[in-house]
Amino acid sequence: MGFSFDLTGRTAIVTGASSGLGARFGQLLAQSGANVALAARRKDRLDTLAGELGARATAIQMDVAREADVIAGYDAAEAAFGTVDTIVANAGIDGAGMATDMPEDEIERTLNVNLKGALLTAREGAKRLMAAGQTNGRIVMIASITAFQPSPGLAAYSASKAGVVQLGRTLAREWARRGMCVNTISPGYIRTDINADWFDTDMGKKQVKRFPKQRLMGQEGLDAMLLFLCSDAAEFVTGTDFVLDDGQTL
Repeated sequence: MGFSFDLTGRTAIVTGASSGLGARFGQLLAQSGANVALAARRKDRLDTLAGELGARATAIQMDVAREADVIAGYDAAEAAFGTVDTIVANAGIDGAGMATDMPEDEIERTLNVNLKGALLTAREGAKRLMAAGQTNGRIVMIASITAFQPSPGLAAYSASKAGVVQLGRTLAREWARRGMCVNTISPGYIRTDINADWFDTDMGKKQVKRFPKQRLMGQEGLDAMLLFLCSDAAEFVTGTDFVLDDGQTL
């Protein structure tokens, strides 16, 4: 029997959708039939993307580190499309800097956006799914290979992403009997707005040369897994972290 990753009838929210992977995820879900609430702090960029996607998309200004913003964001998504049943917690910042040099406020900001933001996004969606009595929820949180690979200069970022992986497993267990599937994706290094400057440096180029395939991943490398985890085909998949890294950690 074949499986379909057609998302027609689903309503999704994608955080961090103003650029990079989040923008791609929003496009992918909309093109696969879902209604998509594009959420980020930079609404001007969201408006442009939503305009390109048409009636399937709406732009929502939302800071995932603020619970009031998250609640308001879900309210706006529901006003546009109804109950959100597909949640992609993607918002994140790099928080780069050696552990002894990072200012306290930057450590706090990194943990707030990457970890606290993922929790606030996931739990608000779960609360509403439970209240609506829906049992087909899909929650996907974006972690990183730095969650388990020591990465000097990314102490706060790595810790936040390790937290996301464990958060995914814990929420999957908490909500297992409520019909929700909660999983994480740990991508390898992909060129995005966050890291483009680094990979243009000599040190960044040397890092790429150390990878087994001596290349950065393309953003399209996450497409199939994201669609699967957001679809009905993933009914029996929960509490799992999927490492998609082009062999970078080998």
